[in-house]
Amino acid sequence: MKQDVRRIALAAVIPLFLIFILYLLKFLEVGMDWDFRRLGVYPMEQRGVFGIFAHPLVHGSLRHLLANTLPLFFLSWCLFYFYRHIASYIFFAIWIGCGALTFLIGKPGWHIGASGIIYGLAFFLFFSGILRKHVPLIAISLLAVSYTHLRAHETKANL
Repeated sequence: MKQDVRRIALAAVIPLFLIFILYLLKFLEVGMDWDFRRLGVYPMEQRGVFGIFAHPLVHGSLRHLLANTLPLFFLSWCLFYFYRHIASYIFFAIWIGCGALTFLIGKPGWHIGASGIIYGLAFFLFFSGILRKHVPLIAISLLAVSYTHLRAHETKANL
């Protein structure tokens, strides 16, 4: 029992740290009246290459960040809990992969936010759950995607 609690807590360390960084950057941006949107991905232009690495760290508003917080935490926690030995590699591949894909096929304009990582994590957990025949992973990923999708539409409607 004690070992399970420790494993649950350890799986939360990196996701909580990432979310702390996201909120720290948003509060810096708002507090200092800066605009970090240009740190996002701008498809097929040199000015957008850095965004492949930085885009998930920048959010358009506090509401946008709040909409991404719960699914990002939960899905990344699942990744680090169920795949602790390879989780950091998978997370890094999803982070860079969604930025590179946005760079290659995105519409012109600045793309920011962690939604790509959320959908990438959900995709990985869903298909991993199918391959491993592990129904909880399938259910978790579907719930998180549904929640993210609903929150995204709610956020856009309130803008």
